[in-house]
Amino acid sequence: MYELRPYQHQAYTEIEAQWGQGIKRTLLALPTGTGKTIVFSKIIENRVREGERVLVLAHREELLNQAADKLSASTGLGCAVEKAGESCLGSFYRVAVGSVQTLMREKRLAKFPPDYFGTIIVDECHHALADSYQRVLQYFEGAKVLGVTATPDRGDKRNLGKYFESLAYEYGLLSAVKEGYLAPIRAETIPLELDLSGVGVQNGDFAADELGDRLEPYLEQIAVEMRKYCAGRKTVVFLPLIKTARRFCELLRENGFRAAEVNGNSPDRSIILDDFDRGVYEVLCNAMLLTEGWDCPSVDCIIVLRPTKIRSLYAQMVGRGTRIHPGKEDLLIPDFLWHTERHELCRPASLISQTEETAKRMTEIINAAGYPMDLQDALEMAERDAVREREQALAKMLKEMKNRKRKLVDPLQFELSIQAEDLAGYEPAFAWEMGPPTDKQIAALEKWGIFPDEIECCGKASKILDRLNKRRLEGLATPKQIRLLESKGFMHVGEWPFDAANKMISRLANNKWWVPSDVDAYTYVPVAVERMEAVGW
Repeated sequence: MYELRPYQHQAYTEIEAQWGQGIKRTLLALPTGTGKTIVFSKIIENRVREGERVLVLAHREELLNQAADKLSASTGLGCAVEKAGESCLGSFYRVAVGSVQTLMREKRLAKFPPDYFGTIIVDECHHALADSYQRVLQYFEGAKVLGVTATPDRGDKRNLGKYFESLAYEYGLLSAVKEGYLAPIRAETIPLELDLSGVGVQNGDFAADELGDRLEPYLEQIAVEMRKYCAGRKTVVFLPLIKTARRFCELLRENGFRAAEVNGNSPDRSIILDDFDRGVYEVLCNAMLLTEGWDCPSVDCIIVLRPTKIRSLYAQMVGRGTRIHPGKEDLLIPDFLWHTERHELCRPASLISQTEETAKRMTEIINAAGYPMDLQDALEMAERDAVREREQALAKMLKEMKNRKRKLVDPLQFELSIQAEDLAGYEPAFAWEMGPPTDKQIAALEKWGIFPDEIECCGKASKILDRLNKRRLEGLATPKQIRLLESKGFMHVGEWPFDAANKMISRLANNKWWVPSDVDAYTYVPVAVERMEAVGW
């Protein structure tokens, strides 16, 4: 049996906890290559042990086959099938893998009692809001539902929040790389300017047919550039149209590459994919066929020639190369100079940055580097710049706040002081988060010393209270300590231990609330913080 990794075990625990609290529809967000199927196999095993029937719902045969194979390998459980001429009704197996195209049909659904399945797993759940999925999910409305997706951005969360009630667990791409579960990712800017200005939008993203036309004049140049950047690498290229992929494949061959093209109509698709896996081909071109349900861990170069505004789609493309493999040092993403009047275009920085400002700064740093730069290094450099900006913003805000007579701390001051970008940039995604803070939350915030009037929604209040409780357990400075000490000119008090803050406040009180002459408030750092920094905290 498969032993869960620490983050997989935590994900499993959090999902079961959500259901135990009465939250029926919850999400699991894991980057491609970190074992989402293993996690929901463990969930399925537990649900079957509890006597339930479980349905795994997907829109592609490859995803259903993968789920059935992983479930069997990790738990020993067999699966019935619900697709086309096959049915799970009357099967000995307690688990069914089902095609949404089959189950969405009214006559097919009518054969099932509405309570037939106790749990439904929706693989690649960014599709879950489609009418086909909703027809199935609403028919089995009494079932617990787990939606599994690659790490979503804010827009994806808001969309999924229309149906799902919570995000049970999220494991970040950067964490997976740091902990050795995914390959390091490097990006290098290719000095070839590709103009997307004026390309239309269809279904919230750049129109594929217009992208194909706009890309056509650049294909030969791109093939030439790839000789410099992709030599010796196993490369997958994503393009907007089948005809564009075929044309690019021809150009690659003319430039000396062993290249192949696959699409949904390729009769020899499995042979081509096997040959690519074995090294017969070094470049594989496709028109968005390989974003889901295909794994080739030895891929170490991804070229995205299908620009997108949708981060989850970009992450799926790049995710074809993030898995670790013997002899594989890293994943390279050659990034072209896309020109567009829209700022939502996904670039390598979009994979790990929390804000658009950080992503923009990371992209500038990568562009200036002139070599394949590790995304983690680019992020650290961008965040150092962000720290300086936060210091300036905090200093300005503190100056303005000195005239306020409040005894409570403004939420923004607290967020800046503890460098909590996730709080400062928070936007509600789920329905329960969007309502106003409850009376209980307001009372708790005031008790902690946070001014509640500037907290607009229940979700933000919940996140701040969770952070406050975590800081209490870690023995860090309270909001009231932060406000008092920063009003005296001390910096980054949010990083101070509670005891260090308490000692400085006692010194101030004994000095008639003046900063002692031997202390420079602007540069002062408690000894405890210096020790933590010295050991890398």
